[in-house]
Amino acid sequence: MKRVYHKWHSKSLNRQMEMLVFGHAGAAVLFFPTRSARFFDYENWGMIASLNDRIEGGHLQLYCLDSIDREALYDTDSSPEEKMNKHLQYERYILEEVRPLIQRENPGAYLISAGCSLGAFHALNIAFKYPHLFNKVLAMSGRYDLTQQMGDFQDLLGGYRNETIYYNSPNQYLSNMEDPGTLNELRKLKIIIAIGRQDAFLENNLQLDTTLWNKQIPHEFYIWDGEAHKPKYWKQMLSLYI
Repeated sequence: MKRVYHKWHSKSLNRQMEMLVFGHAGAAVLFFPTRSARFFDYENWGMIASLNDRIEGGHLQLYCLDSIDREALYDTDSSPEEKMNKHLQYERYILEEVRPLIQRENPGAYLISAGCSLGAFHALNIAFKYPHLFNKVLAMSGRYDLTQQMGDFQDLLGGYRNETIYYNSPNQYLSNMEDPGTLNELRKLKIIIAIGRQDAFLENNLQLDTTLWNKQIPHEFYIWDGEAHKPKYWKQMLSLYI
């Protein structure tokens, strides 16, 4: 399997960013890490190896991203405004630095946004905000409203609300979306969402499922038995749904 390590100074984030790329051709998967995880964790958890045949066969090329969540959404010393500003800088890094790299290495590739846990939020949020740039999104065990407490998972913005937070909370902005052009682009997007029946984010996912149907946006929604917020289940989901 072709495995390439990238590191460069990001202009968007003003810091060094790292990434691993697996494969040489096929659909390009923008793979967002879990909360506070690193670009190498999916490989360490055996998730890349589970796709070995499809990667070596030229059907998939995975771009395993690094995270800045410890400095952004999970930085307890930052204000909500600072957290969201850093989140938007990370979004610019993806759109203005990582996506052009993919276009250079794999021109015209079918583009998939994917992730687990908070990575699922990143994957779904960026695909829903810019659906014309993506072909598919796979969101596993995600939360799609950062302002709600769910089980042991806190409101990441400490009760603070503003327009930026609203437009980065899919369960909030999607329900009020009326622009026909954006809705049409979302209806073209292949959307797959998976969650465990005992996961803390289940109700949040059910809300998203209902909103998507209310907006006549086709999608696939899978509920797994038990608590599926674990790498061994994400590996199975990835093999089935990517």
